[in-house]
Amino acid sequence: MKKSLSIFLIMVLAVSLFFTGCGQPAEQENPADKGENGEPQGEKPGETLELAFATGGTSGTYYPLGGAIANIWNKSIEGVNVTIQPAGASVENINRVASGEVDIVLAMNNIADDAFNGTGKSFSQPLKNFKAVGVVYPEVMHVVTTQASGIKSIADLKGKSINPGPPGSGTYVTAMKILEAYGIGPKDYTAKPGSFSDAVAGLKDGNIDAAFAVLSFPASAVKEIATTNPVKILSIDGAEFDAVKELVPFAAKFPIKGGEYKGQDTDATTVTLQAVMYVKEDLSDDLVYELTKIMYENTEEISQGHARGKQIKLENAISGVTTPIHPGAQKYYNEKGIK
Repeated sequence: MKKSLSIFLIMVLAVSLFFTGCGQPAEQENPADKGENGEPQGEKPGETLELAFATGGTSGTYYPLGGAIANIWNKSIEGVNVTIQPAGASVENINRVASGEVDIVLAMNNIADDAFNGTGKSFSQPLKNFKAVGVVYPEVMHVVTTQASGIKSIADLKGKSINPGPPGSGTYVTAMKILEAYGIGPKDYTAKPGSFSDAVAGLKDGNIDAAFAVLSFPASAVKEIATTNPVKILSIDGAEFDAVKELVPFAAKFPIKGGEYKGQDTDATTVTLQAVMYVKEDLSDDLVYELTKIMYENTEEISQGHARGKQIKLENAISGVTTPIHPGAQKYYNEKGIK
């Protein structure tokens, strides 16, 4: 009798445990895994949040400077690992961050504005799924030729061989608008698009007559050309600057003093735009606040990784930014009184 009772009780217990298990959800949602607005964070406590940071070509400024910034973030923000990627620069980067393919990018402000409004030849429709963090550094358009070429102005580029920059880059888009402002169409020259390193090699060996390059200033790529081929920076000034500004509203004048580059003995005026950091719009406010704060408050350390770190200035953070700023970055600017 006792044996039969024991077997019966074991069977009851087993059935009870079975139905209890069936009634329990496979995985309970933990409120701690959600952000302040209830959105999923995508990472559980104790796990590392991986962020992809698209920069530019390895021979430009975006890639090494992006690496220097990422190193500071990885060192300063617990549970975050930012990995930089070489990329085709501004146009490609805005498309990738707006699609959610990457989390952080660098891009020229005029290109981001074109994307947000769906204007220009690079964007057939508005892209809204990205937000600005802030200005990183000023970008200077260098229209470079050699003294030996005999070219005196951009108007002289008709019939010449030109590297207008990497296709899909802010350099390329801006170069096309500058040439248009001077009345130079695609059939008026031989285009040899390529990277900044291609431009250096082409000018040094004579395969091209001139190159467009949006670079930080002073530009090491231009100095490299000048070591063997004294250079000339073609000016954009006067009525020609006004014509360029009609097509590139964000353009501002930038003086290049004579003697800055070997061969360039006289002053030249060119245009400058802004390199701005952008992020996916759904990155959490707290994360973007930290990314913004750490970048602007550690410029000296960033400059040890790349000299352009010294040009990252909080007072210039929103100058020339016309697309919406991420709420996390805006919170930091509000605290600092940046308007």
